[in-house]
Amino acid sequence: MNVSFRQLRLFLALAETGSVTAAAKATHITQPTASMRLKELSDAVGLPLFEVIAKKVRLTDAGRDLAVTAREIQNTWELYEQQLNALKGLARGKLRIAVVSTAKYFIPRLLGTFCHKYPDIEVSLEIQNRDGVLTRMRENLDDLYIMSMPPSDLEINDHIFMDNPLIVIASIEHPLTKQKNLTLSDLVSEKFILRERGSGTRMAIDNFFKSKNFKPNLRMELGSNEAIREAVAGDLGLGVLSKHALTESSNRKDIKILTVADFPIQSAWHIVSRKGKNLPPIALYFKEHLINSVPASI
Repeated sequence: MNVSFRQLRLFLALAETGSVTAAAKATHITQPTASMRLKELSDAVGLPLFEVIAKKVRLTDAGRDLAVTAREIQNTWELYEQQLNALKGLARGKLRIAVVSTAKYFIPRLLGTFCHKYPDIEVSLEIQNRDGVLTRMRENLDDLYIMSMPPSDLEINDHIFMDNPLIVIASIEHPLTKQKNLTLSDLVSEKFILRERGSGTRMAIDNFFKSKNFKPNLRMELGSNEAIREAVAGDLGLGVLSKHALTESSNRKDIKILTVADFPIQSAWHIVSRKGKNLPPIALYFKEHLINSVPASI
């Protein structure tokens, strides 16, 4: 089978973008050239690799297998390039990170200081909900993953690097903001606005409430910290969020952190990678940077 790196990179771009036009743009070739090379690749394999249904590209079984193989080849080659650069005393290459949405409040700053130290690297940062990050982890799309609740069904390397305290917030107009030394029993009749089920924050909250035999009166579930902050500010109920989710709104006068016994809920941020994965040097440098930088910068 005569297949080139260029064809594999193009097909991988097709698998990731779902569009021949987008794949052509990503690999800096024209759309007709991309179509021709993809046809040549299918001919070389001897099976259809994709089909177009309702103007959407869908990979066949052979195409999905090829995408996995192409990604492994690309990762192996990039690892070799980084190892070669390391031997030359250079820090170059591509760092791939996927983080859960709440981590967006601190990871960019840490990436900024890292890129200042290693200006020649390229960074791919994916910010998704926990399910999205887990999907990427299962497909081995990234080097490192940042989350608060690592999976239990995958073999992983896991390193805790920072606390993730979960706090109760209320509208500044809420009567409870005038009280101190609150307990969970004071919150029994309150409505709660929480993150969606499956998020790391929600899992930690549910585990905590279950351990205290407390059943929150749930008013609504929302998929973002920003939406919860606005709902709480509108006095729709109490919210429970990571303290890091309040960093960008620290000057707001319409919400307040409540002092409640057993809060903050003690959670943590984890650096996760797939067990058995050969991390490129730049990923190892970044992991070390996270561990060493967090106490001083967060």
